[in-house]
Amino acid sequence: MIRAYGIWGRLLVVDLASGRVSAESVHPVVYRMFVGGRGLAAYLLWRELGRRWREVDPLGPENMLLILTGPLTGYYPGIKLVVSGKSPQSNGVVGSAVSSHVAYAIKAAGYDGIVVRGASRDPVYLYVKDDAVEIRDAGRLWGLRGLELIGALRKEVGGDPPSLYIGPAGENLVRTAAVMARWFHAAGYGGYGAVMGSKRLKAVVVDGTGPLPPVADRDEFLKLRHEVIDKVASRTTFRMWGTTSGIWSVGHDTSSEPVRNWQEEWHDRDEFSHVVIQRRHWVKNPWADWGCPLACMKVSRAVVDGNAYVTDGPDYEMGAYLGSDLGLFEVDKVIALTSLADDLGLCGIQTGNVLGFAVELYDRGVLSREDVGYELAWGDFGSLKRLLEDVAYRRGIGSFLAEGTYRAALEIARRKGLPAEEVLRYAVQVKGVGVGAHGIRSRRDYPQPIAYAASVQGGDHTSVAGLPVDSEESEIWPAFLDSAVVCMFTSVEEATMLRFLNAVTGWSVTREELYRTVGPRILALQRVLLLLGGPDARWDPRVHDDNPPRFYEPLPTGPYAGSAVTREEVSRGLADYYKQLGWDELGVPTEETLKRLGLHDVVEIVRGIRRELGTG
Repeated sequence: MIRAYGIWGRLLVVDLASGRVSAESVHPVVYRMFVGGRGLAAYLLWRELGRRWREVDPLGPENMLLILTGPLTGYYPGIKLVVSGKSPQSNGVVGSAVSSHVAYAIKAAGYDGIVVRGASRDPVYLYVKDDAVEIRDAGRLWGLRGLELIGALRKEVGGDPPSLYIGPAGENLVRTAAVMARWFHAAGYGGYGAVMGSKRLKAVVVDGTGPLPPVADRDEFLKLRHEVIDKVASRTTFRMWGTTSGIWSVGHDTSSEPVRNWQEEWHDRDEFSHVVIQRRHWVKNPWADWGCPLACMKVSRAVVDGNAYVTDGPDYEMGAYLGSDLGLFEVDKVIALTSLADDLGLCGIQTGNVLGFAVELYDRGVLSREDVGYELAWGDFGSLKRLLEDVAYRRGIGSFLAEGTYRAALEIARRKGLPAEEVLRYAVQVKGVGVGAHGIRSRRDYPQPIAYAASVQGGDHTSVAGLPVDSEESEIWPAFLDSAVVCMFTSVEEATMLRFLNAVTGWSVTREELYRTVGPRILALQRVLLLLGGPDARWDPRVHDDNPPRFYEPLPTGPYAGSAVTREEVSRGLADYYKQLGWDELGVPTEETLKRLGLHDVVEIVRGIRRELGTG
């Protein structure tokens, strides 16, 4: 028998259709192959749904909602968990990480994660207290916004147990809905708030009181933990500002911040900066999640039109997508939109992306006042606030903007009798996922030209592709962090991360194994499921392994005006990337590669993909 360390080797399985609750064992070899978190999600989804993947509706009862920890959860400084399933945005698998005490609570309850199957007829929430698991009525909670719900749950269960939940956006199956935690936190990429809503699951509350699993080498673990805490806590600049400083620096310094739906990526609006936010709006600095020595978060408060709003930061992504991307540079109003998105349970990145897209279409005359129901204008807080709420409640134009930027573009083209390409040219997304708030045209930010085009998670800025593949530039590194499960902001250099993993688990993962076997295995499985896609959208790598059209337009302003990426360099980069990963010329993992990675049961499915693409 293989002794497991750092994991329990069991998952809590809840079937909402039947009300059945059980524990499922997962063999330690599976963890050794896929680590946990994102990698384990890909494995579980392939095992359960892979052979009929194309027919599985992400918003149907057959999809699974996965809430997973990793072997470093509870041991490594900081706390994260991964939410996954078949994504309503990409129809692939996205490992959507969120900071949440729920991660620790799940492990303290004796599980490595929660698997939710089926769908309830009526609204429910899941309550877990160690071995006691209840599916409780949530009729009185349905319809509540975030802050109201948190208060109601505290009264309902007593105290303040960790919870994940959805707002009205998730209930209304908005594809840009997030799974929320602690009001400010969101597992936004992938659209899993809509998956949770489709299951009529309002919240997951976990109160674990037991110990964590034992570690393999206690002395080495304690030594490394102190070492990592010292390294992370010494990052004084990041500790002081968090990602909020990017609101100024990513736009002004590196020219890679979305401005008016990415028509520009540079600004010199000094009123739109972290300094102004700190001086006028921060009411708590710093604050942190469980066990985090970085404490990079800040609490902001603003009063707009007589209404008070509170939010975290806002962090860079929310500030950019609910600020500059909408032509809004008044930080109090950006805080207000961010707070509203939190309360409605919307992903600020994905929703900001589709709002910017809509405003540009209105500005260009593609959408009219008759289409929208009111005037839209860059920087107009009143109309932007209204549009945000319309998306969350699927009212009017919000009913198809709630489908996300890609699907909204197709629907607008259909309604207007336009070629799809004519509208998609303004859609800044990759494979159904709006890109993160980091452009590639200036070449001064972290993404490479193939960053989004080759990512198995589409536009996810936390999981970008890059060369060489045996380095932290490749998507293997974020896949590892999301599987371990570790916050990217508290991660340190490869050697220490692997030592930490091995000290906890008793494994002997080397750098070579990480980049040659473990990471490529996770990416290959995600890639296959992404290429399968369906039922409403599928991706042809000859067409969709690409950047948004806007990223080929030269930057119009700023110190890097004229800079852009070219299709030729992207094509060369993709070819090199595919080759290094052992994929064919279209980015389909070869049979030889799949067998080397131990994915023998995927070979037949991949043969079918190749036949469809004319390469098999």
